[in-house]
Amino acid sequence: MKKLILALLPLMLASWFCGTDKKAKELQAKALSVFGRLPDKMPGSENDTPERIELGKKLYFDTRLSINDSQSCNSCHQLEGKKAGVDNNPTSAGAKGTLGERNSPTVLNAGFHIAQFWDGRAKDLVEQAKAPILNPVEMAMPSEKAVVDKLSKIPEYPPLFAKAFPGEKNPLTYHNIAEAIASFERTLITKDRFDDFLGGDLKALNKEELEGLELFLNTGCTQCHNGMLLGGNSYRKVGQVNPYENTKDLGRYNVTKNEADKYFFKVPSLRNVALTAPYFHDGQVKTLEEAVKKMAFLQLGVQLEEEKVKKIVAFLKTLSDKSRL
Repeated sequence: MKKLILALLPLMLASWFCGTDKKAKELQAKALSVFGRLPDKMPGSENDTPERIELGKKLYFDTRLSINDSQSCNSCHQLEGKKAGVDNNPTSAGAKGTLGERNSPTVLNAGFHIAQFWDGRAKDLVEQAKAPILNPVEMAMPSEKAVVDKLSKIPEYPPLFAKAFPGEKNPLTYHNIAEAIASFERTLITKDRFDDFLGGDLKALNKEELEGLELFLNTGCTQCHNGMLLGGNSYRKVGQVNPYENTKDLGRYNVTKNEADKYFFKVPSLRNVALTAPYFHDGQVKTLEEAVKKMAFLQLGVQLEEEKVKKIVAFLKTLSDKSRL
């Protein structure tokens, strides 16, 4: 019997691997149709020169864009080391110490989103970059003119703006500050194992991660989390089936004043989601396991078993930028 088992073992293993590869290939094809891979360039990057990107990076990390030289873009959307474009706080403190009302979303891959901010009030990265600098709770500068005047007095900035925006009579403008920051942010495209899988590497995901992907596809998660970002491309009500306990923030209604938009928020991208806790627009969900379980209940009316949650979380971890692990 032992000899028979040993003789059959190679055939059994070959059959198992063949079945696994077949399943992975089927999941890859389905995932490609639902999600797709991240492009190498973001929309609007056509005019992003090295000089403009470098200026934008300098501005992104410069605390002098705030009223008291304490706050930069990076303060809330941290990029140093392996940080994933967030500060990992429920909400973020501004230049004067006041906490904001919403969780700071990641800046990674942000230029691929349908719009910016949880309520979509900024149409693109340029418009988004202008807002926090003047927001009294965030960087608290009093006016666009005050920002331009402040940077104009810093010796290194006028020549950098001249190089980044050649041919312009007055290159150091508030709009160009935002343009430069957006140019830098458009370079923040991540690379993860899931994209490797979509690109043809069927071994990029292990058995548990493949099972998690299958659950994600079949449970209903893709009703909201679809497209190349697994989100970021639509607005949905938080609490479609079962109500969310936080009813204070009216979401997109504050922008549109349309009653139908109450409690609607931009669906967050799930790229790098394992690195960007805490979760939801109010930052009140601490762990990814809790977020998966809560989303299934709120949006789908489904009570997910712990084993399914574990597998979906395993899949979601494959969406983390490889350089930040």
